Amino acid sequence: FDTGFISALAESGEAVQTGSARMAAMLAGKRPAMMAQRKAAAPQGLGLARRVSPVLRTPQRDAVKAAVAFTGVSTEMTDAERAALAEKSGFRTVAKELPDGVSLTDIVKTMPPEVFKLDHGKAWYSVLLSIVAFSASLYLIHISPWYLLPFAWALSGTAFTGWFVVGHDCGHRSFHENNLVEDIVGTLMFMPLIYPFEPWRIKHNHHHAHTNKLVEDTAWHPVQEEDMAKWDATSAFIAKVFLGTPLKLWASVGHWWIWHFDLNKYTEKQRPRVIVSLAACALFAFVALPTLVYYTGFWGLVKYWLMPWLGYHFWMSTFTVIHHTAPHIPFKPASEWNAAKAQLSGTVHCDYPWWVDFLTHDISWHVPHHVNSKIPWYNLRKATESLRENWGDYMTECTFNWRVVKNAIIECHVYDKDTNYKPFDFKKEEFMFALQRRILPNGM
Repeated sequence: FDTGFISALAESGEAVQTGSARMAAMLAGKRPAMMAQRKAAAPQGLGLARRVSPVLRTPQRDAVKAAVAFTGVSTEMTDAERAALAEKSGFRTVAKELPDGVSLTDIVKTMPPEVFKLDHGKAWYSVLLSIVAFSASLYLIHISPWYLLPFAWALSGTAFTGWFVVGHDCGHRSFHENNLVEDIVGTLMFMPLIYPFEPWRIKHNHHHAHTNKLVEDTAWHPVQEEDMAKWDATSAFIAKVFLGTPLKLWASVGHWWIWHFDLNKYTEKQRPRVIVSLAACALFAFVALPTLVYYTGFWGLVKYWLMPWLGYHFWMSTFTVIHHTAPHIPFKPASEWNAAKAQLSGTVHCDYPWWVDFLTHDISWHVPHHVNSKIPWYNLRKATESLRENWGDYMTECTFNWRVVKNAIIECHVYDKDTNYKPFDFKKEEFMFALQRRILPNGM
């Protein structure tokens, strides 16, 4: 899992020849020979080193665009159809289909080199900001009357999410030049969330290596009909309630529990580091939380930890669902999966309120993070603008709105090879879904 993720491939797996010569070969129909030559010329042993190839010069960017245009791959939808789908589903834009001839490396090469550079000052600033913001939100909880507690909890949950994002950059090796520093900071920032850092890092890197790939993606995955056929009435009810209602926006609680605490999900080589992370979480759970109960009572545990923790899981679930779930974004079997399409066109950019971006360190500027996960959080905006300039037609974007959320939680449940998704009640409309379709807001 650790060594196969997409960002490493983008940095070291494919050597790109001089832009004009490479595109000339492509346009001349010599792609097979060119690919063989490129494979022979590919550098070996680069591993996961922090190396970024030189960015394409403007003529080379134009050559990439020319190659894209030349392939003649047309999307199944016309511009009018994409616009209609965007309006229906709540998006600003719906991506065109990326041509088959474009690789993830082609996309990475068009990005300016400075977006890959680490800035330790900005990295440590994010740690300080998250600690101060969460501490201030706890004070706000402490002084708030009961009727203002929901507001204080929402703010604290958002600030708590910032702790996760710091650890997230540590897990992607985009926080610090020293991996030991990253492991320590990541473990400490995840501890109050009771999120084991190393198990999460392993499974999350697997998600990046297999984004929107059937069976393999470890983040969010559509239900398959063959699995539904095995459900008894109780299992079907539980799945529909937790994945087919607004409770889906807290479904990461289940993901957290299922994926990260079972040693059998990790290899013998991985287990020692996994155990260290589990021990750190156990220390917080069985020392810090009982201490909180001792001084503040059980209500203090709910008030100062559980509610902010659930607020964090709201954003964890919402970000992930919105980033990777849309009616036009397919999950593909391994034989049909394409890395460039999955990472660029299969990831949604969503604009959130400024205070959410501020407290969560721009994690919602997510498309460049999937194109190359070594880009640190403070460079995601610049990287996004670069992608818009060079590949904007192949990106899906929206502003956070009820219509996008409603479609993701009520309509996009079951895998369908032809339509990508269908709802749980695709055979016959069920009361629970009919009621939600009728009463939940649908505005943009």
